[in-house]
Amino acid sequence: MDPIPTCLHPNPGWIDSEAKDLNKVRSFANTNIAGKHCILELYDCDQGKTNDEAFVRTLLTAAAKHAGAQLLNLMTHRFAPQGVTGLALLAESHISIHTWPEHGYAAVDVFTCGENTLPERACEFLGHELEAKGFSLKSLQRKIPEDIRTAIRKPVDI
Repeated sequence: MDPIPTCLHPNPGWIDSEAKDLNKVRSFANTNIAGKHCILELYDCDQGKTNDEAFVRTLLTAAAKHAGAQLLNLMTHRFAPQGVTGLALLAESHISIHTWPEHGYAAVDVFTCGENTLPERACEFLGHELEAKGFSLKSLQRKIPEDIRTAIRKPVDI
């Protein structure tokens, strides 16, 4: 019996964007890759947008759609005198943002797993919508320990 994939998403891995047919699909189901984690720094952003809680809520919702992720819940908080923190809980993991409007800065974290998610698209969208004049993007693959990856997962009896 094949082990059940350990990713929270039912289809772990990513479809290779260059693939034109199913024979070229890149799947991480049999690897130790749990997901992709993007760390995005946005500089010289529009100060009004980074200080607008309603805008940030809408932005996170749309960013999840751009990543191809399913939004489960959304939390935001506006600080006084300025700044917004937001968290989009995804079926595939999360998107978070912390803003410092007085510096035109936003720190973003996008972590997704699943072959149907593209966190880089969410990052590109966020930078564009916040009108960032500069950015730094670091992307890494989150790895699963071997003993978890090969374990057969079964439902817990309640």
